[in-house]
Amino acid sequence: MEKMNTAKVKAYAKVNLTLDITGEADGFHTLDSLVVTVDLFDQISAKKRKDGKIRVFMHGLGSETIPPEENNAQRAGEAFTARFKTAGADIAIYKNIPVGAGMGGSSADAAGVLNALARLYGIADERALKELADSLGSDTGYLLKGGFARMRGRGERIEPIADMPPLDFFLLIPQTGVNTAECFRTYDGLRADAAGETRRNADMPRTERVLESLRSGAVEWAARVMGNGLFEAAKRLNPDVEKAYLSLKEFSPLGTFMTGSGSGCCALFATRELCEWAKSRYKGKFRAYVLRSVEPKRLKPFRNPFALGKGEGE
Repeated sequence: MEKMNTAKVKAYAKVNLTLDITGEADGFHTLDSLVVTVDLFDQISAKKRKDGKIRVFMHGLGSETIPPEENNAQRAGEAFTARFKTAGADIAIYKNIPVGAGMGGSSADAAGVLNALARLYGIADERALKELADSLGSDTGYLLKGGFARMRGRGERIEPIADMPPLDFFLLIPQTGVNTAECFRTYDGLRADAAGETRRNADMPRTERVLESLRSGAVEWAARVMGNGLFEAAKRLNPDVEKAYLSLKEFSPLGTFMTGSGSGCCALFATRELCEWAKSRYKGKFRAYVLRSVEPKRLKPFRNPFALGKGEGE
């Protein structure tokens, strides 16, 4: 891998089309989730330092106030230098992914830092990078590459899925997020109540059914099944989650669901034009986005049109 002094990468957001809670292991919940990256990303730039220090500079969406000790991007950089014995870097992160929306913003930044430093220092050991990513968060290993995938366990078991149809989403993001740990605790409390809706939904896993439908091209059927086992818990913690969900339902999309542990909610439409139509008619207070699924590893890198190719200008 070519070495350089500065590396720039895009860290893509993700959407959980399904999220089934399958059990517990080592004190953590285990999941089965169908995920896909979308065309919303944070921009990350890393520049070499001569010492071993990692300095992270956050920009946008209030991220400047995140303490370094609570910043996954900082942790990712320090873990990288410790693992590969490299020098450090100055890292600038420009936020576009909403914070606390269930779109993997923190994990995307950690994965993006690992990818940027790997380019910067010529590290091509994908297995070691994946191990580092898994130690930083449940979505981080997946977001090293993104695309369509099925995540199981605590998010470390990733099955990339090829040849999926492109999907168009209209998202509403409440101003306040949902704390992931509190959401799982609330889920556990609801599950203990045999009459709770969350308990009944827990017995109806969605991921396998949605995956089979998408593979066969039955997007409309898949959309009807898409959903999230944490939805009931999230809306108990943040009533705006349900308000966003119901607002999306008013536009009669193919399907409506929450992503991650909230607070973002998604509506799947047949076309991007219908997403734009819904956004143009939405008059509520939540942040609104029109997004499409992307396969980052398949995107062509930008080439400077003024740069000389190999053998040119000699």
